[in-house]
Parts: sequence; structure tokens; C-alpha cells
Amino acid sequence: MAEKLPPSPCGGITPLQQMLASGTGAILTSLFVTPLDVVKIRLQAQRTPFSKGNPAGGAVGGCSQSPWGAAHRGKCFLYCNGLMDHLYVCQNGSGCTAWYKAPGRFTGTLDAFVKITRNEGIRSLWSGLPPTLVMAVPATVIYFTTYDQLRDYLHTRMGSWNHYIPLLAGALARLGAVTVISPLELIRTKMQSQQLSYRELRVCIQSAVAQDGWLSLWRGWGPTVLRDVPFSALYWFNYELVRTWLCRQAWLDGATFMVSFASGAISGTVAAVLTLPFDVVKTQRQIELGDSEVHPVTASKPSSTWLLMQRIRAESGTRGLFAGFLPRVIKVAPACAIMISTYEFGKSFFQKLNQEQQLRGL
Repeated sequence: MAEKLPPSPCGGITPLQQMLASGTGAILTSLFVTPLDVVKIRLQAQRTPFSKGNPAGGAVGGCSQSPWGAAHRGKCFLYCNGLMDHLYVCQNGSGCTAWYKAPGRFTGTLDAFVKITRNEGIRSLWSGLPPTLVMAVPATVIYFTTYDQLRDYLHTRMGSWNHYIPLLAGALARLGAVTVISPLELIRTKMQSQQLSYRELRVCIQSAVAQDGWLSLWRGWGPTVLRDVPFSALYWFNYELVRTWLCRQAWLDGATFMVSFASGAISGTVAAVLTLPFDVVKTQRQIELGDSEVHPVTASKPSSTWLLMQRIRAESGTRGLFAGFLPRVIKVAPACAIMISTYEFGKSFFQKLNQEQQLRGL
């Protein structure tokens, strides 16, 4: 009789299969959440449109609107698919026709959905999909795969299950993903804002590195880490706890699709609420970063995170640090639920596939 194989990491699936599962989840999540963000940006854009004579208007973020955006040529959108935030720069409206088509005035979210679908076609609701998929898919693949690998590694080293393993693995995985993606995000922002060819981009990067050093490629890393790392740690900590509790309540040996879906929604909501002040600060800092790319000469030097929080509190009170509570929860909860349930389903699929292949090979 064949000797029983020891359990392999991540339930018997390979890192490549984990990448395929997480990539599929990222695509499905973006497909679902993109219409919500397109409508939100269009609603904000009609409040601060481009001017024909002197294109101006406060910077608009997909998650929250910046009250301090100075009048300038061009706009910076913070596109949020519930999993990742991506800066999208418009220069004098060029390349932004999808965001600025305006078939009359929108009176609300439902009205915007109806008018956009009726006048522009249903495909217009996914007009913001390409720019976010470019970064969301690789970032999510790195993040989820790294988390599972770290979690299993820590579990093996510690010898027994510890509730704090998901918290530590989630924080480290997000830190790694943000660090890898941050230079790519900055490069993409430069290409959008200045319409650079690849050759011009290479010269621009070499010049920036020669002037400010390699660390200049990680501008904006700080505020991203400040929000994303605590969010990730809280999310995975709560996800594992809620999933275990739901399985016990339903007398299940393993999590079903619906258990993963509910656990992802609950844990995502809790993490989103607790990290909301950091999200507000992160939005403002990313908008400032976009403004500096559109206007490198006139852009003001970004203030520190602590000073920015003080400024928000002085101008809008403590409530200002919790601005955008409802839109963030509405977007993050379903995004986390779809992503994690799709990811877990994908891992289960590959696990069964691998087991069948092993049985056929015996």
C-alpha cells in the first residue's frame, strides 16, 4: 500500500494555482464594483467639471472628495474597486471622455445608473475597468498568494494554530504587495499625466533617480502602508475568526462558498470602519501626489500624515476623519465578500483537481 502523503501547504495546491484563483477573484470583483465607482465619479465630476476657458476644479477622488484641491488644469481621480486604490490622472480632459460624458444632470445614484445605461449603453458602466485591472490584478495576486504562503509558514514554524498568525501574515503580505506595486503605480501615474512614450518615461525615471535617489520611486508609499497594512491585519484576523465560528454554528468541517462570502463581508466591514480615518488621509495624499504629477512646478509640497490629519480635524472636525463612511462600507463589504469567496472556491477547485490527479497516478 502506498504511504500516505503529508499534507502540503495551502491545502495541496501550488503557488501558481493560488495565483490563478486570486487573479480570477480580482477580475470578478472589479467587474462587479466598477459600475459603482464609475457612477460615483460621474456624480462628482458634474459638481466640479472642466471649464472651457480655464479648465479647473477641485481634485476629485473616487472614494472621497478633496476639499483642498486647488484650481488646476486636469483632474486626479482615486479609483477604488474595494480592494485596491489607483490614481487616475486626466490632463485637460484628454483620455477622460468616459468619465465626463454628461447626458443631462444626475439627481442621484439610481438616476445616474438609468441615464448612463439609456443614453450611453450598459457597457459605459465599465468604462473605468481597464485602468484598474492593470494594477488590481497583479497587486491582488501578490497579496493573496503571499498571505497564504506566510500563514502556512508561520503555522508550520509555531507548531500549533495561533489566532494572531492571520494578523501577522496579513500585515506582512500587504506590506510586501504595496512595496512591490508602489513604483509601478508611480510610473503609471507619470505616463497618464504627461503622455510619455516608453523611451521618454525611461529618461524621466533616470532623471528622477539621479536627482532624488531610488527612494523617489516609492513616493506615496507611506500613506498607503498606513491604511492598507492595518486594514489587512484586521481583515484576516476577523475573517479567520468569523469563518471558524460560522462553521461551528453550522456543524461544517470546512467553509462553504456562502460561509466564505459572509465572513469576507463581515470582516471587510469591520476593518473598513476601524481604518476609515487612515483612508481619508490616504485619499488626500494620493490626490496631492497626482497634482504634483500634473503640475510638478506649482504643486505644493505634500504635508506629513500627522499634519494632514490635524488640518482635516481643524477644518471639518472629528467627523471629517470619518468622511465617506457609507460609500466605503458599501464598496468594501461586497468587494471583500466576492474576492475571498471566489478565491476560496478556486482553491477548493484546484485542491480537488490535484487529488484526482494523484489518485489516477497511484
